Amino acid sequence: MIDYSKVPNRSIACIDMMSFYASCMAVLHDLDVKTVPIAVVGSLDQKGSVVLAASPAMKKRFGVKTGTRLFEIPNSPEIKLFEPMMGYFLNMSMAVTEILHKYVPAEAVHVYSIDESFIDLTGTEKLWGPPEETIIKIQREILDTLQLNSTAGMGPNMLMAKLALDLEGKKTGFAKWTFNDVPTKLWPVSPLSEMWGIGPNMERNLNKMGIFKVGDLANSDLKTLESVFGVMGNQLLYHANGIDLSELGAPIIDKQISYGKSQILMRDYYKKEEVLAVILEMCEDVGKRARDKYQAARTISLGLGYSKNAFGGGFSRSRTIHEATNDTMKIYEVCKQLFKENYTQKPVRQLSVTITKLEDEHSMQLSLFEKEKWKNRKLATAMDSIRNRYGSAALLRAISYTDAGTAVKRSKLLGGHKK
Repeated sequence: MIDYSKVPNRSIACIDMMSFYASCMAVLHDLDVKTVPIAVVGSLDQKGSVVLAASPAMKKRFGVKTGTRLFEIPNSPEIKLFEPMMGYFLNMSMAVTEILHKYVPAEAVHVYSIDESFIDLTGTEKLWGPPEETIIKIQREILDTLQLNSTAGMGPNMLMAKLALDLEGKKTGFAKWTFNDVPTKLWPVSPLSEMWGIGPNMERNLNKMGIFKVGDLANSDLKTLESVFGVMGNQLLYHANGIDLSELGAPIIDKQISYGKSQILMRDYYKKEEVLAVILEMCEDVGKRARDKYQAARTISLGLGYSKNAFGGGFSRSRTIHEATNDTMKIYEVCKQLFKENYTQKPVRQLSVTITKLEDEHSMQLSLFEKEKWKNRKLATAMDSIRNRYGSAALLRAISYTDAGTAVKRSKLLGGHKK
């Protein structure tokens, strides 16, 4: 049995901007996002480009949602199509954050994504009244000043706030969950992937153990879960009981825990040389970001998704190396090994490169057998300085100027989309 009197019980809310990109474009063009079918598409010049956001009317009337391809959108004069304006979207996101800062200090706000934030209202009762009324007041101010609709969930921790938002608040506008709601609202949740933090692979593994609902997980044997999933088994059990001991935004505020880059290619890549060219560009990007923060990584991950024309699928593999690195070519060599071991000669449409298990760069050893290590680091620093000053495309590898390269085009984008 869980003794909830011994765990933190705060007033944390998760606020999500409804159809954020579509809502922003509706504001810009004086449209009603609730009634006008709107889609924001990565590029109107590429028929295979994906929908990044769709208004409620677009989803309900035409079945168009995030991930739909441009060529799949019906030809209707009622539909409004727009390309993303990432600079404008970021400004709107920051305007929302500024409103949140009017109610709590900066450390009580955690920006989870461009359209979603956590806010800790614990102890603000004397200033603004009951926290649930404060959230409704914040939602009203966002709507009145920015014309953006929002939904919100509130709970005693970040997990419960997020669950209240995703499982109820997005339907009702606002929902508050307490620990008393765990048996009636959280435990019936099924499939398990509806639970924040449980992905498809974890769901399959739990299903094999006869666990199909969150309630099944909450009442499982802790030792059994830990024997199968390690420390993650402990977290799974407590999360299934609504307990989350993480501090608001701690992983972001304290220290970056990973660097990654992913992209959906604008066409199918059939040749392995082309795929490797893009992987090298991505290794350059994550390596630079680590070097800028004087971090080095021990674990390198490569993710690859095949084209729908090849019936999809793909792989995600990781490798931990003996010595931490932020050297582009060392990261690339590991990715190349993972690619060679797992690639099945199918056309590729999606790639991701991530480095984790970070440590301070100063912990890197100077090997007697790698006389060029320090020279390479100084060269990388010089290249990074040029890019930081003049832009990411100021200095590129030759492969970026081939037909396979994407760095030149992406240097003109913000967040992977037009500025």
